[in-house]
Amino acid sequence: MAAVKFGGVAERIDAQMTRAQAARLRSLAEEAYQPNQFARDLTFEEAERRISALRAEIALADSF
Repeated sequence: MAAVKFGGVAERIDAQMTRAQAARLRSLAEEAYQPNQFARDLTFEEAERRISALRAEIALADSF
């Protein structure tokens, strides 16, 4: 309960990914040829981790 009172940390951890995250993740997964990275039932935090990982992978591929 205290986590919700002070910044809503618990709410962000358990929350479903947003529509914007879903769109971004789907787009990045297709660009990286990894469609299995997209799933509809991800949490907000897991979606952010996958988005970051895919961005890093795409940046690395673009550097060659």
